[in-house]
Amino acid sequence: MFKIVNREVMGDGTIIMNEIVAPKIAQKARPGQFVILKANETGERIPLTISDIDLEQGTIQVIYMVVGKSTDIFKTLKVGDGFQDVIGPLGKPTHIEKLGNVVCVGGGTGVAVLFPITRGFKKAGNKVISIIGSRSKNLMILEDKMRAASDELHVCTDDGSYGHKGFVTDILKDILENGKVDLVVGIGPVPMMKFVAEVTKKYSVKTLVSLNPIMIDGTGMCGCCRVSVGGKTEFACVDGPEFDGHQVDFDGLMKRLRGYEAEEKEAYNDYCACRDKK
Repeated sequence: MFKIVNREVMGDGTIIMNEIVAPKIAQKARPGQFVILKANETGERIPLTISDIDLEQGTIQVIYMVVGKSTDIFKTLKVGDGFQDVIGPLGKPTHIEKLGNVVCVGGGTGVAVLFPITRGFKKAGNKVISIIGSRSKNLMILEDKMRAASDELHVCTDDGSYGHKGFVTDILKDILENGKVDLVVGIGPVPMMKFVAEVTKKYSVKTLVSLNPIMIDGTGMCGCCRVSVGGKTEFACVDGPEFDGHQVDFDGLMKRLRGYEAEEKEAYNDYCACRDKK
């Protein structure tokens, strides 16, 4: 069992941070890599990116939003409980080097993925401008950590309840128009990453996105996480999760992510009905 030693409810109560004892993973994990978690013997394998590590305590941190049956089960785990399985670190780490001016763009829980990458580029000597967004103020996460990891931070909400009213791409356009940018890293919901890539393509700025399509084994054996990048089939778990945003077939990816939508909804509704009867 991988014990939970710290737990925090974030956002509107649907976003959960777990700090998990996994010393071997903590020692090897690098920004951009993920783990696969399973709550119990009959649970699903869920990929979550490592948002932080504590080498001294031997812990890793993951942040997720409750959106279905498995993450709802995750939510029931308290401090002292544990996950049956935590496998990782998986995926290729982010290639971090000194480039000059780097813009990091995050949306929703994608900010948790973006944070260690932002910190890494800042430590490498880059000037880092970050843009983070959420639907509303109560869903904003890691603002203080992102501010500390950036030279400049911009905050956006869709409803205007905090910061700039609008999308992260609004501010991204202004930055691209008013200065030299060497790299953009965009991580968040697939539609957001698609629009970030469309904006940066017009300015010919290299753009990295992090993809989390359906995954099962996380080792490239099952093929469930295949994505089309530059017309070539790639496996997000072993070839990614980061890819050139200008080459990703986002429309195909979104169709794949909706492939089991009906079954997922049915499983969640059945689980909630059984849970509420107890």
